[in-house]
Amino acid sequence: MKILVTGSSGHLGEALVRTLKLTNHEAIGIDILPSNFTDSVGSISDRDYVKQCMVGVNAVLHTATLHKPHVATHSRQNFVDTNITGTLNLLEESVLAGVRSFIFTSTTSTFGSALIPPADAPAAWITESVPSIPRNIYGVTKTAAENLCELFYRNNKLPCIILRTSRFFPEADDHKETRLIYEDSNIKANELLYRRVDLEDVVSAHLLAIEKAPLIGFDRYIISATTPFAPDDRFELRVNAPFVVKQKFPDYEEVYRHRSWKMFPSIERVYVNDRARNDLGWQPQYDFRHVLDCLKTGTDPRSPLAQTVGSKGYHDRKFTEGPYPVESS
Repeated sequence: MKILVTGSSGHLGEALVRTLKLTNHEAIGIDILPSNFTDSVGSISDRDYVKQCMVGVNAVLHTATLHKPHVATHSRQNFVDTNITGTLNLLEESVLAGVRSFIFTSTTSTFGSALIPPADAPAAWITESVPSIPRNIYGVTKTAAENLCELFYRNNKLPCIILRTSRFFPEADDHKETRLIYEDSNIKANELLYRRVDLEDVVSAHLLAIEKAPLIGFDRYIISATTPFAPDDRFELRVNAPFVVKQKFPDYEEVYRHRSWKMFPSIERVYVNDRARNDLGWQPQYDFRHVLDCLKTGTDPRSPLAQTVGSKGYHDRKFTEGPYPVESS
């Protein structure tokens, strides 16, 4: 199978191309930036370029995007050009090329304001049935691109699977207060309880989606590490998360104490991956239990693939404070 990977110079794109090169599939990587995993340099906003890249392609893994970290450094039009027009070009040419599986990498950021419950409410239980309430141009354009995928399935019978990934980037947290209170590895370990996923597990979800798309037709899936929490935990999670975590993992406090780590006092949302595990047969391996076991043995809890790909950043320059600027409005 010939598989086109957009955004092949990015975190996920590189990881997908690396993995596909170890299989019998032919991976073609495209990106606006050159890299060892990019076969062709160009923009998906250029319809003619996309057409050239689509020759003989059987499946598309569309990871190319402007991300949330670009909101403060790129115009709204930039987001529309890349995230909406670029996706439209790929969908149009996929239909003409007879592509059998179109996998769109979306984000849990599309849920937007639904992720932040009122102060006196329990933690939000986030499944695919929760409606999107985008908070910025990133969320708006990713939601619009999702809707384009659904339109092309409905009108053109193009099998499309949308994977709403939670955090898998290795860069530092964008909130200064969080960075000052917690070590970076501590933050990421805590997040695996409810809002983070390892890069290798994201890759496995995409490869399964290629196989399942012709049978499923169209659907959206949350791709996040399996949470240990249940709906009944939502009230306590909001007011005393360490208590709930200790109930699930009696050994966590001792493991954390050895590193002077801390659990977040409150957890405001929980991503639920049940549908992806049931429909795609996805089995994520890197969860909070895995982290605790690795800490006990002194091994790196990140997957080998995540360690190999490493950190890429989102910008071609450094900023005076934080990994990237945060939009003020």
